[in-house]
Amino acid sequence: MPKPAASVASLLPQLWGRRFLLPSLVPRALSSFSPLLTTHPSPRRRSPLSPSTHLAAAAALSTVAAVEAPPTTPYPVYDRLLPCPLQDDPPRIEHLVAREDEVAADFISRSLGLPHLYVADLIKFGAVYYALVAPQPPPYAAPEHVRIFREVTDPSVLRQRASIKGKTVREAQKTFRVTDPNQSIEAGTYLRVHVHPKRFPRCYEIDWKSRVIAVADDYVVLDKPAATSVGGATDNIEESCAVFTSRALGLETPLMTTHQIDNCSEGCVVLSKTKEFCSVFHGLIREKQVEKVYLALTTAPVSTGIITHYMRPVNRAPRLVSEDHIGKWYLCQMEVLDCKKVPWPRSLIRKVYNVNDCGWPQQEAAYECKINLLTGKTHQIRAQLAAIGTPIIGDSAYMTAAMAAMANPSINPFGRERLSYSSEEEKEAAVEAWIAAHGKEPKSVIGLQASEISWDYEGEHHSYKAGVPWWRQDSVESDLV
Repeated sequence: MPKPAASVASLLPQLWGRRFLLPSLVPRALSSFSPLLTTHPSPRRRSPLSPSTHLAAAAALSTVAAVEAPPTTPYPVYDRLLPCPLQDDPPRIEHLVAREDEVAADFISRSLGLPHLYVADLIKFGAVYYALVAPQPPPYAAPEHVRIFREVTDPSVLRQRASIKGKTVREAQKTFRVTDPNQSIEAGTYLRVHVHPKRFPRCYEIDWKSRVIAVADDYVVLDKPAATSVGGATDNIEESCAVFTSRALGLETPLMTTHQIDNCSEGCVVLSKTKEFCSVFHGLIREKQVEKVYLALTTAPVSTGIITHYMRPVNRAPRLVSEDHIGKWYLCQMEVLDCKKVPWPRSLIRKVYNVNDCGWPQQEAAYECKINLLTGKTHQIRAQLAAIGTPIIGDSAYMTAAMAAMANPSINPFGRERLSYSSEEEKEAAVEAWIAAHGKEPKSVIGLQASEISWDYEGEHHSYKAGVPWWRQDSVESDLV
């Protein structure tokens, strides 16, 4: 699609080198309809609703699928979320720079051709960010975008802006969420708009009160359902365990996260009622005073004892691990306390929970492992179990790599049967090939539960246990509305 002409005097619609795609009218706020125009016809029907009528339809649907807050709670239920799509629209991030003082929602709506109500929904979701000064364009940015960046960040221009006096350029480039559609932005302000936020449709299927394990003065312990986010995503802080649990309990303000578990896992999560307890719990985690026990459903038996790996210090998936110590790689340790043979999850449960078997060749039996997590790195249990050839059932990200290593052990450049590389370039190519052997992050459920969590504080012992894991449930409807 060709790029439409844009007035530099009014905006910078694409600071980076992405296509500027004018969206058509969005009839339902954050619905399954994508506002992105493409040259291919959409297989989905367009809703005949206009932006002025979608509210009523969404509100009517919300009475069926949304978790209603108790009538006494002053924390409102946001009723413009439905229908929530089962699949996310393609990622689309737009970068803007205001050339005059503006109102955030008005500027975004006009710049991107989005209905004002849709933009208000994006801001409610936490999908819009701003910075006083635009960040440095990436190397692939178009020359015109680089030219405009230099123009709006020229020292002579920045010196005239009172809002950044006393700040370094790096400080002024720090991003914050836009929290109000009517928020004023001054000329030169940078905006990043996540037009298609990541959605979490399972939030609307859960009986959230039934998932609450304990309510204390300072915290709530939740048995987190799989396919949900503890505190939300970069572009969606609305559809989260913290928000939906807050509403279910009738709390005045949303609960705060104290730690995370993967979206695809389930089990014990501690949510804080106060900033003070957040600080206390973070301190306990740093001092390794919080004990976490997990149940993992693996494809093969795992020997009891401590398993040690080292994780590559790169903050993106997949997380690569090595049995050998490498430079500044992070230590990962877990202790397998028990491992018992159990039936492979029956077909009805796999269907209801949308479990991806990834084509694993043997599905007669599974193995339930009880694991004491000694270090707490992202994806640690998943990556370590896959590295020893016993991936977690349903884990499409790491099971596919484990299967590739079973077929060709030398594909893993950090494995026992790795090849010798004649140059760093050859090794880097092998690492990229190993990364490519991993699959996509699961969108539903995997065989991993944060089964128990406990800590001691001010002379008291706090201990909590999650319910029956999904693979052992007699009724597959136990946690649904």
